[in-house]
Amino acid sequence: MKTEALKRFREKLARDESVCGLWVTLESASITEMAVALGLDWVVIDAEHGHLDWKDINEHVRAALRSETVLLVRLAERNTSLTKRALDIGADGIVIPWMETAEELREAVRDCRYPPEGRRGIGGERATVWGQCFTEHTAEANENVLVVPLIESVGAIPNVPAMCEVDGVDVFFFGPADFSATAGFRGQWEGPGIAEQILSLKDTIKSSGRHCGLLATSIDNLNERIEQGFRMPGLGADTGLLCRSLHQSLQAVNRDHQPATSLDPRDGRPIRLPLSQPPEHMQPDRDEVITTLADSDPIELQTGVIFRPLVGDFNTARNLTTGIVSFAPDADLDCHTHPCSESITVLDGRIEVTVEGREYRLGPLDNIVIPRWLPHAAKNPDFANAATLHIALAMSVPERELVSREFARTEISLDSTGLPGAERVNRFESAPRSFGVSPGAEFIDFFNAELIPGIEMSGGVARFQPGGRLPAHLHDFDESICITDGRADCLVEGRGYSLNECATAMVPRGRVHYFVNNSAKTMDMIWVYAGPIPERVVVDERCGAEGRTDGNNDK
Repeated sequence: MKTEALKRFREKLARDESVCGLWVTLESASITEMAVALGLDWVVIDAEHGHLDWKDINEHVRAALRSETVLLVRLAERNTSLTKRALDIGADGIVIPWMETAEELREAVRDCRYPPEGRRGIGGERATVWGQCFTEHTAEANENVLVVPLIESVGAIPNVPAMCEVDGVDVFFFGPADFSATAGFRGQWEGPGIAEQILSLKDTIKSSGRHCGLLATSIDNLNERIEQGFRMPGLGADTGLLCRSLHQSLQAVNRDHQPATSLDPRDGRPIRLPLSQPPEHMQPDRDEVITTLADSDPIELQTGVIFRPLVGDFNTARNLTTGIVSFAPDADLDCHTHPCSESITVLDGRIEVTVEGREYRLGPLDNIVIPRWLPHAAKNPDFANAATLHIALAMSVPERELVSREFARTEISLDSTGLPGAERVNRFESAPRSFGVSPGAEFIDFFNAELIPGIEMSGGVARFQPGGRLPAHLHDFDESICITDGRADCLVEGRGYSLNECATAMVPRGRVHYFVNNSAKTMDMIWVYAGPIPERVVVDERCGAEGRTDGNNDK
């Protein structure tokens, strides 16, 4: 145990300074050596997830010896034996997952303390200098050991005030992804309302004199978390930081793409046999709705800027709005923000989108994705021709707030792919394509949680050759499919539709469907999911052509 490093750690917190650190999941102790050399305040070695064994953990502990970097071990669970082992080999403290009650937390503290205050046994390992410093170590260990509970479930919410009264706890750490999952938003870093809930709990914890930490998802997010009052921010995990750096470098040479979502080597996509029936937990509770531009009631957003909604609360969609926005020649839309992410894809003409003063020029099928609360404006720079856009928002009732602040204008190059950690720009001509998802079709993923951490939806553009089609499938969230060019035949559990000229299908969660291009020309579609990961469940073809084969089709 590095007593002086722990004292400096606590002194910084007492002065309301930030202590920054790194989450380590890889086996190489060189990672911890780098963190120490760069002067990080803390390192957490993750023994809950991943493949680290105790030999790996021991090497990481060794790499942080005689340094000013506090080293913590994240245990697999609250366990007396695991706690003893981590502290005996020299860890300065532990991180305990899934803490939900004050009593659980008191038990964790007891695990870390020698009797009579606790139940930690005295071992002859590194912590006691192999038995040579029993007296010295046991005299100072109880008051210096760092115990960090992880708050990562909604079950902990009502118990946080009581947990703040537990003696021996200086810092609480949040796990937003697990927190979101327990709130029903599995796969989202911070699902709807979760960010606000975590901020509220942070305020409760800080009012008790304790501090809070969590992992940042980007440089901007790191600064945001510090401004919000999180005093133990993680710069990231070793794997996440490495992937982020690789993405940025690949973007610079126009080679960036979405990684494979499964370990199957073929096509970089999961390959699964079709299910004979849709999963029972995905039974639909609404019907599909087809909306054409003629069906849509136009909304004038500003002079010369008309929005025609195609999917949203008005046709029972959940957590999703899509539609077509037309800009008259030289029309513009004032700077504003949304409380959710927005996707803008150019269909016809050209558009200038300005994000905090960064001006992007976009042409047909170019796309820009703007995270929540980022100020942006749009303008049709053409004095003679109109421009048409497809937009998507991760909410079923659109909201926007005008921004009066002025931003210095910077014209961004035509090959820019955006600002890492902020807006993302997809250039249609150079964007990575995915083939093999479906015969005769190519896909471009514009946005999802892997491309933009924290985003609430996913989507992109697909081009189908004549005869190209998708297999029968369904999703665990609502979907919008807009046919922007050509014609598509859509089949939803035996009900057929022909779509063109931006006609859009709102297919609710659990409805089996597929699209096919039966024409002699190519067909383009823009698809948007009300979920952050583009997951689909492929089912037997009969489920999409004849309805549900168990006879439970409710139409």
